[in-house]
Amino acid sequence: MRAGAALALLAALAATAFLASRWYVVAAIAVGLLVVCLRAPARRRWPYLLGTAVSALGVFILTPLVGNYGLHLLWSGPTIPVLGRLDVTSEELAGGAVQALRLAAVGFAFAAYALFLDRDRLLQGARFARRSALVVALATRLVPTLERDAAGLVEALRGRGVEVAGIRGHARLLSPLLAGSLERGSSLAEAMETRGYGRAGGTRAPTPPWRAFDGAVVAGSVLLVIAGALWLSRRCVG
Repeated sequence: MRAGAALALLAALAATAFLASRWYVVAAIAVGLLVVCLRAPARRRWPYLLGTAVSALGVFILTPLVGNYGLHLLWSGPTIPVLGRLDVTSEELAGGAVQALRLAAVGFAFAAYALFLDRDRLLQGARFARRSALVVALATRLVPTLERDAAGLVEALRGRGVEVAGIRGHARLLSPLLAGSLERGSSLAEAMETRGYGRAGGTRAPTPPWRAFDGAVVAGSVLLVIAGALWLSRRCVG
């Protein structure tokens, strides 16, 4: 599958997770994307999965506390200025669970994009908004690059007899990682300027042709989003 078709499918799944109101639809999307992410090596996937899980759990915990709807009261807490009384109802818990599943689906979709898609091929296949595609590709490449640099620093320190352990030990890696990121950004800018990026008359490397399966994936992704939007509009009108 081409990178563009895979990106369209991931975006469609994330959009459908936002449009769907049935919790089992959102859960099915989140679980399916999680299964895809679990195919990646554990060393690479754990930052994305941990970040998504913590964010989704935070949404599930905070939504009942800041919400104020529902009739089936489960817990009545103290009154806090500005926020009011902290009440938890079964409806708020259900809404928090759905919102957490939606965030998890979007997080897993981004994780699958960062773990499996080749950003260079995605940028190469972009037919329009190439500058925006370049910015997105460079930004999403930051996390894997920092992870690889951190692993190299840890191995280098272990070779010198220094064991990196605990929060304090890993915090010492922030300074060299930041310095390395700034140096890499400067080198990338110089390389792009040397190769004439953005100048008129630039050439492009040939790209492989689209297959019927890639076109079907893109068409199915568009139809999935349209169907979700139509169903949501009918539900709102009704």
